[in-house]
Amino acid sequence: MQFEKAVCELACGAAAPSITPSWGREMFMARQPPQPSYPHLEYSEPAGGAVDRMLTTPPGDIARVPFFFGPREIAGLRQRAPPHMSRSSRFELVAACIWLGRTAALGYGADEEVRLSFIVNARGRRDVPLPEGFYGNAFAYSVAATTAGELCAGGLGYALELVKKAKSAVTYDYLLSVADLMVLRGRPLFALSRTYIVSDVSHAGFKSVDFGWGEAVYGGPAKGGEGPIPGVTNYFSRSKNGKGEEGTVVPISLPKDAMEKFQLEVEGLTAEM
Repeated sequence: MQFEKAVCELACGAAAPSITPSWGREMFMARQPPQPSYPHLEYSEPAGGAVDRMLTTPPGDIARVPFFFGPREIAGLRQRAPPHMSRSSRFELVAACIWLGRTAALGYGADEEVRLSFIVNARGRRDVPLPEGFYGNAFAYSVAATTAGELCAGGLGYALELVKKAKSAVTYDYLLSVADLMVLRGRPLFALSRTYIVSDVSHAGFKSVDFGWGEAVYGGPAKGGEGPIPGVTNYFSRSKNGKGEEGTVVPISLPKDAMEKFQLEVEGLTAEM
């Protein structure tokens, strides 16, 4: 987005970008010797359990449905959150809702470990001394993990608690620990089994990009829940519904029978009390 905004400024007549690009990659170099100091669950498969049906369902048996979380849906989620969590962010509420509903819909065994893995942006954090205009990656995956039984029994409040804890775990030391792990493990793929992976791009600013032709009608990923294994990964984007209300849109991919259950779960969690 920094690059796009710089190109926009040049396209609109600026002599130079308002923010000078900064390299600074040495900030996230692995330490010598590497010393990963966190469990980094995102790179190890959950132990035991049956094969995740999300990894075995043929693409033709996958249903794809976009879910919109506007003012009414967010209000319903806030009403169901514990009082001390009622001021949770939109991302936290939506992520907890979808993880909870998805786990219930897929029918995992009560003792099977389930995970919500999401990207945490390190920009703007006081403990991460990034220079202005840093053009490198500045994020890490974090993981909320529990058993399917505990998650479904604990409800939205328990899911929110785990999401918040995972978000707060990403510190500068955590980022360095990830770099160390990449060196020691040879850049492993993140875990996929019984894992739901989310990237929130709703605040990235895609829609505000203007190359001189005006603001975009839409800016963001063209597909959601797609990739080598449909339904494992998702993007949260900003969009408007038919009433013109601004909200978060999440394109969900699930086996057709699970999608019906998921829709009922989400409707129950988001309906205003």
